[in-house]
Amino acid sequence: MIKEFFRQLDKAWKPQGREPITLPVIGSTALFLQCDYERGTKDSDILELEEIPEGKDLLELAGEGSAFAAKHRMYLQIVTRGFPFLPPQALFHPVDSLNKSLKNFQVKALDIVDVVVSKLKPFRVQDQDDIQAVVNLGLVDPDKLLERFILTKERWLMDSRGRDLPGYIENLNLVQRDWLLVGETEIELPGYIFEA
Repeated sequence: MIKEFFRQLDKAWKPQGREPITLPVIGSTALFLQCDYERGTKDSDILELEEIPEGKDLLELAGEGSAFAAKHRMYLQIVTRGFPFLPPQALFHPVDSLNKSLKNFQVKALDIVDVVVSKLKPFRVQDQDDIQAVVNLGLVDPDKLLERFILTKERWLMDSRGRDLPGYIENLNLVQRDWLLVGETEIELPGYIFEA
């Protein structure tokens, strides 16, 4: 269903001379494109990059409220680069099984472990379901998860969002303890994080 959405998007796109355009996909859609897991979803997130000036045109074609979205019952959503809880250099992988059928786009999906890290921020029920699913599929290495989390934490400490880190660490520890069945990692934070 997700791959067919991108195939139809590729057919509907009017070339602008810069094709093929790389679409970096994040969130649950990145999981669906890389492993044997699927659940109901209403959107496909695209990480907005400076190298993709076509974001506005993509939203006009397939964003929320578009005829394309109504027809396919899902829509594209642009997410600004600084918003997701991700390491400074997020890892993406080309979706070769999809890309060979596309002419105007090349889709790359956020690494599964980086998706898990990003979901430690919102940690809604659907995010927890996604994390549990890929853990149960054996796709989350505990050491890599900790490494990517720490890189992201260091990035987050650079601005006011650092005050939210204690909650993200609690979420990480829950994943470690309850789903990965490994010991919780004690992660130290600078004292100013806890100041009123």
